Amino acid sequence: MEKIGTAIVESIVLHYGASELLSRIGDPYWFQAFGCVMGMDWHSSGITTSVLGALKRGLNPRARDLGIYVCGGRGKQSRKTPEELLAVAERETLDGAALVKTSRLTAKIDNNAIADGFQLYLHSFLVTPTGDWAVVQQGMNQRTGQARRYHWHSASVRDFACEPHTGIVGEHEGEILNLVDRRAKTAQDALLTIAAQAPETTLRDVRALTMPRHHDVRREDVDLKRLGAILAVSYDRQLRDFTSLLLLENLGPRTLQSLALVAEVIYGAPTRFSDPARFSFAHGGKDGHPFPVPLKTYDESLSVLRRSLDTAKIGDTDKIDGFKRLNQFVELLESRCRPNADFEKLVAHEHSISPALDGRTVCSRRSKAPVAGTQLSLFDTPAS
Repeated sequence: MEKIGTAIVESIVLHYGASELLSRIGDPYWFQAFGCVMGMDWHSSGITTSVLGALKRGLNPRARDLGIYVCGGRGKQSRKTPEELLAVAERETLDGAALVKTSRLTAKIDNNAIADGFQLYLHSFLVTPTGDWAVVQQGMNQRTGQARRYHWHSASVRDFACEPHTGIVGEHEGEILNLVDRRAKTAQDALLTIAAQAPETTLRDVRALTMPRHHDVRREDVDLKRLGAILAVSYDRQLRDFTSLLLLENLGPRTLQSLALVAEVIYGAPTRFSDPARFSFAHGGKDGHPFPVPLKTYDESLSVLRRSLDTAKIGDTDKIDGFKRLNQFVELLESRCRPNADFEKLVAHEHSISPALDGRTVCSRRSKAPVAGTQLSLFDTPAS
């Protein structure tokens, strides 16, 4: 996860810059899709800890090169955020005190000012040498065992006292105390009078990525038309040959399936991340949903991306540009042919090939035996 996450981030920074990465980190739908591509189960609250931990390990040793520092983390690591931010500020000549104040303010808003029953246990602060920042925090409701994630991006904060978040992810918990909703001005004034001090700011109304209670990936969780386009370029021989040419690689269908989803995470428009479960079809999930992580495919995807980045550094951008062309080709195919994925056949096929691809979960070293009789006909409408 550390290696492929770092490579994807490097691709985004190479094409769009570090500020664009922070903007994407602030989008809960993109963040969830990113975690799925890295091999985390789409439904797990652990996706937050794993993704941010992997980025911290992978990006910080190259922070000067990539222009991204990752501070904080889960539990004890979150309490080290101020000293880590001060160290970054000294290295990059930033206002360390202001960064520390922002870190503490975002934590207080999400932990204390939002009366939603969730207590923070993770606080990650990403910052660039120019002082742009993004914050991702996660809290746990001890009563329900559910998690909630809070996203911030400096470019979107106009007033910490009025709707500062870029997104909040979690189950709907009914009405909550919201002191900084734009409709709460009267309540704010009353608190000022009573407490003789400004109240803490709280969340705005935002769209929320609400995960269903089931942990497995189901057909209703996935945009089958979009997934069908991915399968078409992967398994239709004529399209597969053309797609390999775009990437300047001789690639098999399973790796093309993964790389097409990786390309979408790098280049896709925000509207394309409304069904993050779809991205778990890149590299599976650690708990086996929708299938075990195929380590051979995972390693090959990483290898192709790494080679593309390495050649781009010496001026040869054909390989890395191939990812952008691949994403454009899939979108074009989707708009013109509208193939639909056969969800059940696809999941059965992935389980049938899992042993050959060294499929693994966190519970066992290898996946179960192949599913007998699986036929390779994964999309309903031919893409020709």
